[in-house]
Amino acid sequence: MKRLFIIILLALGIKSSLAQDLLEYRWDIGGGLGMCYYLGDVNRTPFSGSNMMAAFTVRRNFNPRMALKANLAYGRYGGTTKGYFLPESPGVPQQAVDAEFKGNIVDLGAQFELNFWGYGLGPGYKKLSRITPYAIVGFGITTGITDDATSFGVNFPVGFGVKYKVKPRLNLIFEWTHRFTTIDKLDGLRLSDPYYIESSGLKNKDTYSFFMFSLTYDISPKYRLCNN
Repeated sequence: MKRLFIIILLALGIKSSLAQDLLEYRWDIGGGLGMCYYLGDVNRTPFSGSNMMAAFTVRRNFNPRMALKANLAYGRYGGTTKGYFLPESPGVPQQAVDAEFKGNIVDLGAQFELNFWGYGLGPGYKKLSRITPYAIVGFGITTGITDDATSFGVNFPVGFGVKYKVKPRLNLIFEWTHRFTTIDKLDGLRLSDPYYIESSGLKNKDTYSFFMFSLTYDISPKYRLCNN
């Protein structure tokens, strides 16, 4: 009888532990590290002039397919005119120019995420997967800082990522986003319009990308087991 009682207690404990592990959570928080690079008038090659970036993220998980993420990110980037031929003024023949710049970006924004597969851990009938690719679209505010200019504008990120659930509450995420901006001075005041081409809206404006790996932790379960 004593053995049977012990077996029942162990079974209940295992069942309770598994149930807790399979809880769904409303939020996850975490941070990431990666690379930042700029594309504009004096840099047309992805990853050229890239430097480190870091971000803090908070994600609201609506269901296994959809989430909304907020981020505060900081990145460094740079560029060079080496190999480019630029006019010194309108109508003047182009000449080889050798100039460099470095800049910093502060990015505050939100992105909607659509998972290709239901993301999570759970019974087979829920058809959840511990790994899923996802698509990203969003809106944000950008501050760009160089030696001779500070600029402000909005950005429109698009991209993709992959989520992997390492443990029931721990997520490893890879993400690439390209951010289209309304700013034309991410490369500094001196190089903001080297071709003397009129710009408006998103036309002839600077863009930048974040290439990031992050770890997040799930919080705020959607439901709990009864303790009574």
